[in-house]
Amino acid sequence: MADAIIDLVGPEELPVLCSLYNQIFRPPRDLESFQRRFRGRYHVLLLIARLDDRPVGFFIGFELKPSVFFAWFYGVLPEFRRHGIASQLMDAVHSWAKQNDYESVRFECHNQHRPMLHLAIALGYDIVGMRWDPDRGDNLVIFEKVLGN
Repeated sequence: MADAIIDLVGPEELPVLCSLYNQIFRPPRDLESFQRRFRGRYHVLLLIARLDDRPVGFFIGFELKPSVFFAWFYGVLPEFRRHGIASQLMDAVHSWAKQNDYESVRFECHNQHRPMLHLAIALGYDIVGMRWDPDRGDNLVIFEKVLGN
């Protein structure tokens, strides 16, 4: 298991997050698409996972409603997967959300992203619904974890 350093970062690190995103996901997004998504959002949380000062994973999230924090994107570079980095990112998010008085964390995942589905279930997330994604023409599974005291 890797021992990643999870850094809470500010908007000045968005180019690094955008680069990580584009190495992991398709279609690619530009920096402006991230900036647009954050407009009018409360409590935007940006995390970068680093191994030996190299960014290898990231998290982007924001308040969905006053009691629910929304995990918009988690990602780990393919060559660093299966080393516990995503779990470390998720633990950091859960800790931050509890400290900021959120009752739960929610995220959505496409059914074909099996490792993320497995991780969510292993970390105590419940499936709370499904939603049609018109951009990809596929269903998203909605997960939520209630944060205990």
